[in-house]
Amino acid sequence: MKIGTIKKEALHALRGNWGPAVLVTFIVFVISAFVPLVFEVPLSGGFEAWVLQDATPLGATIVSTLISVLLVPLSIAVLWYFLDLVRGKLPKVADIFLPYKDLGLGLKIIGTSIMQSIFLFLWFLLLFIPGIIKSLSYSQTYYLLKDHPEYSVFEAITESRKRMVGFKWKYFLLYLSFIGWGLLSILTLGIGFLWLAPYISTTLAVFYDNHISDKNKHNFMDKK
Repeated sequence: MKIGTIKKEALHALRGNWGPAVLVTFIVFVISAFVPLVFEVPLSGGFEAWVLQDATPLGATIVSTLISVLLVPLSIAVLWYFLDLVRGKLPKVADIFLPYKDLGLGLKIIGTSIMQSIFLFLWFLLLFIPGIIKSLSYSQTYYLLKDHPEYSVFEAITESRKRMVGFKWKYFLLYLSFIGWGLLSILTLGIGFLWLAPYISTTLAVFYDNHISDKNKHNFMDKK
């Protein structure tokens, strides 16, 4: 499937669903941007001290890091929301909080994020390009976890690497195709990202569903 076709299919999936998609994006933005502040400001000695501080207090840094880790399942649930949308399942906005109702799933998502970060950090220590290549290789990990909750952290990462053989360049170009829209969104003082983010997420979900998912298993089995 060509990149243009993938993006057209994404727009088709979003037709009539832009409202909930933008709402999901807005909710995640608000939670990610402001929840850490609720804890950072008091630990920094109040709002004025937080604004004027030269360095963030250690306690505030630790709390902020923990909150960022706890928000990882939310960001992954957003990916799954748009995958369900592409598959015509009409997901609800509340579905983005489902990983928090399943402790095991939430911990697996966090564990996967930590392991991916460690692997990519080590690859980027070697050279920038190998790090980019590996980030593309691991890009389908969370989609695979959705379709295969029985996978362990390492199985999901390994399976993503295997299935992305022959697709990394296309995935990279798919990301690059949004540069123009990104620049336009900046000109709107960032407001445009409320629409661009769902468009990108839906497009990436279409890529997975049409190239990487189990229904295309023969594609990557032939490359092994």
